Parts: sequence; C-alpha cells; structure tokens
Amino acid sequence: MAEVVLRDFGWRHAGRRSWAVRGVDLHIRHGERVLLLGPSGAGKSTLLAALAGLLPEDSGESEGTVEIDGLDPRKSREGHHQPGLLFQDPQTQLVMARSGDDVAFGLENRGVPAGEIWPRVSDALDRVGFPYPITRRTDALSGGEQQRLALAGVLALRPGLLLLDEPTANLDPAGGDLVREAIARVHDRDTTLFLVEHRVEQALPLVDRVVVLAPGGGIAADGAPEVVFAGHGPTLAEQGVWVPGYPLPRHPAVTAPADPLVRAEAVAVHRRLPRIDVEARAGEALAVTGPNGAGKSTLALVLGGLLAPTSGRVTAFGDPRPPHRWRAATLTQRIGSVFQNPEHQFVTSRVADELALGPRRLGRPAAEIRATVDDLLARLRLTALAEANPYTLSGGEARRLSVATALATAPRLLVLDEPTFGQDRRTWIDLVALLARLRDEGHGVVAVTHDDAFVTAVAGRIHDLAPGRR
Repeated sequence: MAEVVLRDFGWRHAGRRSWAVRGVDLHIRHGERVLLLGPSGAGKSTLLAALAGLLPEDSGESEGTVEIDGLDPRKSREGHHQPGLLFQDPQTQLVMARSGDDVAFGLENRGVPAGEIWPRVSDALDRVGFPYPITRRTDALSGGEQQRLALAGVLALRPGLLLLDEPTANLDPAGGDLVREAIARVHDRDTTLFLVEHRVEQALPLVDRVVVLAPGGGIAADGAPEVVFAGHGPTLAEQGVWVPGYPLPRHPAVTAPADPLVRAEAVAVHRRLPRIDVEARAGEALAVTGPNGAGKSTLALVLGGLLAPTSGRVTAFGDPRPPHRWRAATLTQRIGSVFQNPEHQFVTSRVADELALGPRRLGRPAAEIRATVDDLLARLRLTALAEANPYTLSGGEARRLSVATALATAPRLLVLDEPTFGQDRRTWIDLVALLARLRDEGHGVVAVTHDDAFVTAVAGRIHDLAPGRR
C-alpha cells in the first residue's frame, strides 16, 4: 500500500500561461480507493502523472509538494513499490510487438524472478478478459483491446499505488465489466487506488472516497460518494462533473433522412473488418456499435476514404471513384474524419493553427479562416487554449479539438470515432447539441461509439457490428 500527500500542489506545462492543476491539498491513506472527478481540463490526468513521477522538472513549472510514502514520486519510481499508471491512450504504453511480451516487459524491468513472470502475465491477461493468445501482435488489436492489454501490464506489476486514467473509456459493455471486476480484485492485495472515470455510476462500487478538482484550482469536494453527491450534486453538475441521477438532453431529428452520402457494399478489410453493407445518409446520425475488435474503427476509416477495402465497393457523393482515390482537397471538403486517438491527426504546435490548417489548404480567404477558427474555438470551449500546443491538452480537450478540425472545412459527412471520449457533462452536452444541429442542417453523421447516452440522445439508426447482427 502507499500513502499519498499533496501540499498546495500545482503544475504548469512549459509554454502555457494557465496552470494545468493548482492549489491541491490532499491526504490519501494507505489502501483508500479514490474516484478523482472534475470538469474537462481541471487537471485530473496531470495529477495522476505527478503521482506517477512523470512530470520532469524541465517540462514545466511546479509548486508545492507531492509525496508517496514520504518520497518524491520521481524517487519512489526507483524503488520496489513503484506506482502503476494506465494512460488515457493505451498506444503510448505498449512497447513490444507481441501481447504477452508487452505484459512481461515491466516485470523484467523490475527484476521479477524469471519463474514468476509468465504465471503473472497469464493471470493479468485473464483478469482483464484479454481474448487472444500471448502471441497476438499488439498492432493487430483494436483500441479497446489495447486498453485491456495495457491494464494487464499495470496489474501484473502489483503496484502499491494504482493510477487509472479512464480505464473503460474505449471498452464495450462486457469489456468494461471485466475491467471493473479486475480492479475490484486488486484491492484484495491492499492497493491504494486513484481512478479517473466518466462512467461514474459504474465506478462507485470500486471506491470509498470521491475527490473533485475545482476548475479554477483546489478541491471542490472531498468525502464519501453519497455525501459528496448529496451535498454538492447540482453545483458539480453545473460545473461539468458527471453526477449520477442527472438526466441528459435528447435531440430527435427534425426531418427524415435524405439520400445516401456514402454506401458500402459487401465491404471487407482483411482480418480487420468482415463483409458488411452499410450506408450513411444526409440528415441522419448513424451510430456504429459492437464489441471491441469487431471492426468499428476500420469501418470508420473506410467510410472516411482513409483506407481502401480489400473487397467490396464504396461509392459516395455520386463520384465514380471510391473515396480513398479522391484528391486530398476533394476528400477534405466532402468528408471530415475524427480518429479514435486525437493526437494522431494533430500536425501543428498551436490549437488555432490546427483549426486553420484545413481551410488554409483549401485556399479560403484569411478573414473567413479567422472567423471559422474563432467560431469553433467558442463552440467547443477551446478559446482559452488557442495558443496552447495540442499535445499538452487534456484528453477531453484533445477530443474536442479533433472534432473541431473535422468541422473546419464544413464537410457534408462527418465520420467520428468515439466523439464523446473524455468529455465532462457540460462539454458532452455542447458537443452532442452541435452534432444534432449539423444533422438537422442536412449533414450526415457517422459515430463509432460505446456511449449509450450518445446513441439515445442523437442517433436515428444503429448499425451493430456484433457477430450475427451485421
């Protein structure tokens, strides 16, 4: 177990005017299980990185202190009881080509006796419900499967302090249940837990304490879950914190769908997407659902013209050529895509430049570009981050920026992979309302999602990739 003490802790990333997190005073006793909440951008992921000892002194400015069992976390990483951190993006955590080797990598680095390594690897993979043999290539896994594998790598270490940043964000319901069961069993080993999770209601059985970071710094609420939500529920919901029992608005379509914008017929991608038929129509939001590994993200790439199918046919916008053969400018004007990992589509060092890039490449006038950038920054609550480096954004902020970049060229069809990932309650409501309005203005929306609330709020049709339902 590990004891955590923060005294007036703050951190500001290099080159940023505002603090990522500030004024945090917190004492977590050995074995406590903490659900860490707060609006998007309040500093939850930064706080976990600080506890893991992953904020180098030359990468920003710090104030106050952080201690784990009386040590600076950067020093505790050198000892036997190093913290175990699961990142929001599992790809940043996978380092080996084969799945079993990736889980074993950390154990080998920690000097675990050779005879213990593979039994611990197998145990960790079983606990997270990893569905493949240890020889499965990590680059052949879906995002959700990578998330389970990364969690197995952390659990295999049996850390005294377990730090989990959105561990079920990209998982299907069955996978989420398996991961929560694995986290619950960890506590049999007396592990101190910090959990960041937007699926608050499902996470509550795993924790005994809720800590809420205030958007302007400090702690907004701290205590037993029932006490925090009973005493601060309305205020926290207004600030953007996910609070159980608060309904979300729905946006039924105001008109019937129009003609198809893109149609896939008997489309398949070798080993990644089975043969399917699907179409996306103007004035409709289509939700693509199904278990991890079913091919949802691959389908999004195909419909977005970013991946050629190995068989079948894709037609769109009345063009005789398939989308993957269009010129970049043509594709950008017709279809906007949002990847599962937002960082994979950032190419500049400023948020404002990221939004201006697409319109600029299409030759739009400077005044129009400025108006577009300012409008999208305001709509998606990114104005204060216009000068920030996209790679220093929180997960929720990065997701909103990736959606904004897809909207910047005003495409007729939007293909979005997990569009609501990492959003707080307030930004979720804003984002869903924006997509509903675009749908009602005649745009087509295709969303790969595990977010049942999103499906209920805006989707007019569901295409389920679960076996037997295609």
